[in-house]
Amino acid sequence: MSHLIFTKPFTQQEPISKQAIEQAVAVLRTGRLHRYNTLGDESGQAADLETAYATYQETDYCLALTSGGTAMQIALRACGVKPGDAVVTNAFTLAPVPGAIAAVSCKPVFVETTANLTVDLDDLDAKLAASGAKVFMLSHMRGHIAPMERLCEIVAKHGALLIEDCAHTMGARWNGVRSGNFGAAACFSTQTYKHMNSGEGGFLTSRDPDLMARATIMSGSYMLYGRHGAGPSEMHFERARLEMPNCSSRMDNLRAAILAPQIETMDTNINRWNARYKRLENGLSGAANCTLTDRPQHEHYVGSSFQFLLPESTGDDSARALVARCAQRGVELKWFGDANPVGFTSRYDSWEYAEPQSLPHTLKVLQRVMDIRVPLSFSEDDCGLIAQIIREELAGM
Repeated sequence: MSHLIFTKPFTQQEPISKQAIEQAVAVLRTGRLHRYNTLGDESGQAADLETAYATYQETDYCLALTSGGTAMQIALRACGVKPGDAVVTNAFTLAPVPGAIAAVSCKPVFVETTANLTVDLDDLDAKLAASGAKVFMLSHMRGHIAPMERLCEIVAKHGALLIEDCAHTMGARWNGVRSGNFGAAACFSTQTYKHMNSGEGGFLTSRDPDLMARATIMSGSYMLYGRHGAGPSEMHFERARLEMPNCSSRMDNLRAAILAPQIETMDTNINRWNARYKRLENGLSGAANCTLTDRPQHEHYVGSSFQFLLPESTGDDSARALVARCAQRGVELKWFGDANPVGFTSRYDSWEYAEPQSLPHTLKVLQRVMDIRVPLSFSEDDCGLIAQIIREELAGM
């Protein structure tokens, strides 16, 4: 075994571009950071960002918000959920997804996970039937997209609405359709580790004008809803402006100024991420004790993270030992099988605000899943070195 060491941090992002910095400084010099603090016929940075992102997303409406988690909460309420309602979602996801469901006083109902890290569609069918849920919050977890045509058929069969959590699939497509354009609404994150970086932030998109009117009022528009760059017309606010609570979740002009130039480089960055992903994939192909996930031909993914599966017989101690050995060589793996939450990683049975649920297949899958963040601050050669180190440590299991 070689003694190669990787020395770059897995949490270092690329610097904010000169254009974005200049636009942010220009906003700071005005002092008008609040999205509705405009002069004359100014539209404002937040409104302009909504227009630009709606165009990129190929949808009708976009609402800029404080986070992807807030977008999910507002989307749920805009879809009409009530306290105590069941909301179906992935068992394999990150804590903000069931957290958003719990935050609106609903009950998460978890769906089993396939070995390809997507929702089990047969179990989705069964859970929608058994729970009576009228909303399915689909998390495209770690950028893996389920067969969307069949998924949408199942959701429609049960008279439910689909909300897509696209935190890991901003810019991705399934069969040519943008991720986020399959359901009633989609939620995106611009938190630092996502595909656009404003520290915190998010978008809610939809083609439903009444849903978006409700969401806009909830975002904290007061009666200034006409100042949105990609919002519905006045008639759709007639009832929403009186019925929906103000949740004060607006994005400010400073973050909007940082984000706007990043839309222009999104597709270029997707190609860069995918080149790095391919280097990892090629480097681990055929490695001992390693199964790679299948990427279907219909899926145009964004390779901003990479996952592989350990053998089915892997125990907790072996998984932890692999993580520790790779860490000693500078490679940061995340293991989803740990019953104890670690950093950003947690397992569905650690979310004690949800009712206990039995998902044996998901537990078996999570026991095997290893995850790697792929920042664009890594070169393709860096990814080749990471793969070599992991391959060597897998051989020693």
